[in-house]
Amino acid sequence: MDNGEKVDKATALKDLLKGIDAFSSIDDQALALMQEKMSMAVYKDGEYLCREGDEANQMFVIASGEVEVVKRGEKEIDVTVTTLKPGEVAGIMSLFEYDVRSASMRAKGKVEAWMLDKETFSLILEKESGLARKLLAYLSRRLRAETYTVARLLSGDMDSRLKVAVFDTKPYTRRSFEENNDGRFSLHFFEPRLGPDTLMLASGFEVVCAFVNDDLKKGVIEELKERGVKMIAMRCAGYNNVDADAALQSGVSVARVPAYSPHAIAEHAAALMLTLNRNVHRAYNRVREGNFSLSGLEGFDFHGKTAGIIGLGRIGKCLAEILHGFGMTVLAFDEHQDRDFAAAIGLSYVTLEEIFAKSDVISLHAPLLPSTFHMVNAKAIDTMKTGVMIVNTGRGALIDTVALIEGLKSGKIGAAGLDVYEEEEAVFFEDLSNRIISDDTLARLMTFNNVIITGHQAFLTREALSNIAKITLDNIAEYAFGKRFGDLSNAVMPAKKTQG
Repeated sequence: MDNGEKVDKATALKDLLKGIDAFSSIDDQALALMQEKMSMAVYKDGEYLCREGDEANQMFVIASGEVEVVKRGEKEIDVTVTTLKPGEVAGIMSLFEYDVRSASMRAKGKVEAWMLDKETFSLILEKESGLARKLLAYLSRRLRAETYTVARLLSGDMDSRLKVAVFDTKPYTRRSFEENNDGRFSLHFFEPRLGPDTLMLASGFEVVCAFVNDDLKKGVIEELKERGVKMIAMRCAGYNNVDADAALQSGVSVARVPAYSPHAIAEHAAALMLTLNRNVHRAYNRVREGNFSLSGLEGFDFHGKTAGIIGLGRIGKCLAEILHGFGMTVLAFDEHQDRDFAAAIGLSYVTLEEIFAKSDVISLHAPLLPSTFHMVNAKAIDTMKTGVMIVNTGRGALIDTVALIEGLKSGKIGAAGLDVYEEEEAVFFEDLSNRIISDDTLARLMTFNNVIITGHQAFLTREALSNIAKITLDNIAEYAFGKRFGDLSNAVMPAKKTQG
């Protein structure tokens, strides 16, 4: 490291320390002494800075990258409690007394962290008595704040609002919920998904808010009930990951968001179609490399072609209007037929078999039910037009992925646009750019230049996020005012069993 780099790092460390509450009021001389004694370490993605149960005798200041603070769950699986970003500190208390780590710290990507151990810190305190006074004042403030909190707890003067645990939280989730809460509920955001290994985080909450890939099977719901949860507020339309029978038997109400922005999903489906047809993704990559060749980028006019839409609910209808605007013949399959809508745009309801046989483009918008599971399978693909385009923004398991790959390999399927994937729970919504994709089927799909995969982002518009938050919070408000189970406007109830 040359002198210039040393100066830059020293300046950066000084700025980091100044931004930490515990050290913000320390004079420059004491600060310089701390800087001099601190050392930097670099960690690779997944590498541990320290582990739960280790001796705690070191403070960490994050200089770059992100660090996950993880705690061992009930089934010996690490659960992310929080994420430390540059400028944040961990382990200040370990500078004052020996203890053990209550959680592990793991690098998320490449991480640079400054470190200071207890022995070195003790020597600094001997030289800089003023530093000891400043830190004593900081610890005193912390103690007063915690004493006040305990006093409020004992007196019952704590936040009396309904407590909601929001799982599988991303920055955009938190932003939209906080903007639409209007102070109604006490929202607590957790990064991990809700499932068997994160159940302990739901303790003490009457309501949990879950998303499409959270695990809400029977055992999870029964345990949630034992931990005091009385409502599950799904912030999505789909609920195939919820055991509705178990919820009803456990006395847990469930609600969902049946529609938030059908335009967002429909427009994303149309975007996938246009991108695939005109090879925009391939052209973009070529031009960035200075290749302006047009060979292999031929598309076709949508005008005059036939589009088949499977599932003509709100989203399907929005897409039908878009494709009708392109001048396409629109066919639709749905058990519930809106004849007035069909007449208004010139749409024809047909059988599923006709959709497969006649469509140049097929778009899936059906719910995932036993009757729709793998509805696009080898047999169905065999009846389709050669070169057909298939787009799925509905549910991943509507398509038999192995059959889809075979169709792509044979040329029967000309292109596929997938915003959902039947095994997406293990990969979607996470940054795996520094890891190897272990899902062989997904990895194979990603090798085709006529396949576009997006990570379940069709819903991701500002309008949709706001509507999701509003409706979810309104569902919780109905519960707060006494509505339960089927009385909730957007209740999820077990499917009625047919007699026979």
